Amino acid sequence: MANKWHCDGAVIFYKISDEKKAGFIAGKKVGNAVLRNRAKRRIRALFIELEQKLKSGIYIFVAKESIKKVDYKQLKSSLLWSFKRLECLK
Repeated sequence: MANKWHCDGAVIFYKISDEKKAGFIAGKKVGNAVLRNRAKRRIRALFIELEQKLKSGIYIFVAKESIKKVDYKQLKSSLLWSFKRLECLK
């Protein structure tokens, strides 16, 4: 069973696993192709930055429409809080 948590710019799904994998999704509600790719790049960059602090498992990030209004620093703190709530920090 996967756990999920809503944060400022995304929804995070986490499932315990032996390996560490991640998927990044942005639907059409986020905007056109440029905005969707930008949203995925921002979340992917934060995941890579915080990857060493995370337990192994399967992570799926779904960008919300509000990700366009959230700056990088706020998104990072929101993701950290979400990881803490999902109990996937080392």
